Amino acid sequence: MLVDDHKTMLWGLERLIGGEHSGMRVVATASDSAAALAQALALEPDVIVLDLDLGGVSSLAILPALAQCGSTRVLVLTASHDQATLDQAILKGARGVISKDAPAEMVLKAIEKVYHGELWLEQAMLGRMMTQLTQPGGASAHAIAVASLTLKERKIIAALVHGSGTPAKLLADQLFISEHTLRNHLTSIYRKLGVYNRLELYAYASKHQLGELPPAS
Repeated sequence: MLVDDHKTMLWGLERLIGGEHSGMRVVATASDSAAALAQALALEPDVIVLDLDLGGVSSLAILPALAQCGSTRVLVLTASHDQATLDQAILKGARGVISKDAPAEMVLKAIEKVYHGELWLEQAMLGRMMTQLTQPGGASAHAIAVASLTLKERKIIAALVHGSGTPAKLLADQLFISEHTLRNHLTSIYRKLGVYNRLELYAYASKHQLGELPPAS
């Protein structure tokens, strides 16, 4: 799925990616955040190629939700060179970043790599991420993992901490979501925090005091 507010860019990308030799198919396009979310939820595309600037509105806010649509992986295709913004895109769930200045064959290669579960990051960005993890006073792996959680995921974790033995169906009812949706959210949470089941999540959340929601910004 392609998300960009420039019709000419969408037109070009659709023909590049949907070409007969690429082995790929464009299933949808969107030009704003609302359409992007609706299409992603409905179609759960394998890869979303996402522009960070949608008509002057940052798509960082919807990036975590896009990255949670089934097995969807997000590749940011942007004209921005702002390091902080690009780093935020990765922390919020993007699996790669590539410049709009990149050659066409490199864009196709990046999509293919991300589709196969690999990261597509420039060495400089990868270095910054590693620095955040290892430098004294820098962000810890825990801090980065927690920062990648959506507010909905934080609510689920809080509900789980306060009702540790609550059956999944009852927990879903309390959150006003279906049991299937709860399972999908838990799968995403497990992946982000590196845990494997509700018991491990409860222990992790209790240790790191995730039982309360973050203050509203």
